[in-house]
Amino acid sequence: MTMKTLLMGAVATAALAPAAFAERGADGEVSIIYWQAPSILNPYLSGGTKDVESASLVVEPLARYNEVGVMVPFLAAEIPTVENGGVSEDLTTITWKIADGMLWSDGTPVTSADVKFTAEYCMHPEGGCAQAAFFDGVENVEALDDSTVKVTFNQPKPNPYGPFVGGQSPIIQAAQFADCLGAKAPECTEANFNPIGTGPFVVDDFRPNDVIQYSANPNYRDPAKPAFAKVTFKGGGDATAAGRAVLETGEFDYAWNLQLAPDVIARMEEGGKGKAIAGFGPLVERLEMNLTNPSADLPPETRSTVAEPHPFLSDINVRKALSMAIDRPLLVEVGYGKAGKVTCDLVPAPAMFASGDQHCATQDIDGAKALLDEAGWTDSDGDGVRDKDGVKLSILYQTSTNAVRQDFQALIKQWWSEIGVETELRNLDASVFFGGDPGSPDTFQKFYADVEMYANTFNGTDPQQYLAAYRCGGEPKPSSQWQGENINRFCDPAYDELIDELARTGEIEKRAEIAIKMNNMLTKDSFTIVPLVHRGRVSAHANSLGGVILNVWDSELWNVADWYRVK
Repeated sequence: MTMKTLLMGAVATAALAPAAFAERGADGEVSIIYWQAPSILNPYLSGGTKDVESASLVVEPLARYNEVGVMVPFLAAEIPTVENGGVSEDLTTITWKIADGMLWSDGTPVTSADVKFTAEYCMHPEGGCAQAAFFDGVENVEALDDSTVKVTFNQPKPNPYGPFVGGQSPIIQAAQFADCLGAKAPECTEANFNPIGTGPFVVDDFRPNDVIQYSANPNYRDPAKPAFAKVTFKGGGDATAAGRAVLETGEFDYAWNLQLAPDVIARMEEGGKGKAIAGFGPLVERLEMNLTNPSADLPPETRSTVAEPHPFLSDINVRKALSMAIDRPLLVEVGYGKAGKVTCDLVPAPAMFASGDQHCATQDIDGAKALLDEAGWTDSDGDGVRDKDGVKLSILYQTSTNAVRQDFQALIKQWWSEIGVETELRNLDASVFFGGDPGSPDTFQKFYADVEMYANTFNGTDPQQYLAAYRCGGEPKPSSQWQGENINRFCDPAYDELIDELARTGEIEKRAEIAIKMNNMLTKDSFTIVPLVHRGRVSAHANSLGGVILNVWDSELWNVADWYRVK
């Protein structure tokens, strides 16, 4: 089967959960808790899931993915395909039609100019866009008329559904963001905190890293939705408190990302107030190795940039030894139980895109020691820490504050000490770590550490955009306001060639073959990314909250317009 065959019309029409609402806002208030608090409501200035998902109540894409990974229209009238003429026969263009009657929450019409502007905003050469990989290969975006927009690519794109598809790539209003292009983007606080959108809710009050208050969008396209008049979106705390707030006390209706041991969740469910929901997508907890030098002794314009290679993580033998020392089955047991699987892949799902190579599944402390010995990393002064040419294997290992992650840190620190590596642990408030604030030294993008641990995922069931993030030059840096998805500063021209090859390849089996090769280049061939656990997404909702459909292929809040109160 080829991608072009799929484009001939095998895309589902919208099939969202039905709900018979009496009237908009009839069910009062719904409360949501994300223990990683949102810090901004502009997904183009933050790659943090908590920011993307909190913004998804307000700003929407042309299309997104449903709970089984099938693309469905949101602002678009239909999904463009070759069959309906929306995708050109040569696969170099895709033309979207905005559905009739789409309005911004301020009552003005959504037009193709807004879509065109969104591309200009993210692709601006003087700006930094957290979602730049969605626009990889885009040559031009044209507004053909008020409701029609045409995207032209620099080569045939068998999978043209990157820009404006999924919760990470929504449409922003041109009028609101007109003065926010390029380097000015982070300065537009009002627009970034209170975006005008098309979603079911509007922002009433946003306190970064704390609470967001929303109310029903009076201009939402379905007059009977949303069922809730108000949303309280609480951020902060920890996963334990969030789980209890839904499952035990009933204080909240929905809790996201219960990164807790399975027995803990099971005990919480005994409280009888709600239920945990789970599903496996492509979410991977992993270590990112910094290929650049994060030393505070360096000037800020070169610190953690490609201008300064890392003093010891530039050595693949060190990166490989660090991976070999880890007992992944134990991490799964300690942290996730049935909600976790050992993986050595960055892309473990869908299955056809996963290599399935389990080269990292068995811990090998002795092998790691031997590898370091052979590479010349020895304990020359007898202090228990290996060194070479005056450089010690001393690591600053950072992650967000969370019980499971701190357990992982403690175990990994112990295993690394057994192979002669000294480790300092650092944990940061998740709201800050994933916040994307260019002025903060503590974001995962700025990467002022040697190793950091986190998990992220991608929209839909095709990893093209996700893997394209590791193109040379796509790393966060001062000139991009520290935005970018190439977190470890990886650069390999051969990898870039595969990005382009994947983009123009239509045969599904061949696409999978290329994606697996790219995955291996990042993982087992270079150990730049060190996967740990293929995580199931676990959240919880109150028994009194109806319409919830867990989605592991897009924002978890993708169908919040369909939520309602069970009477």
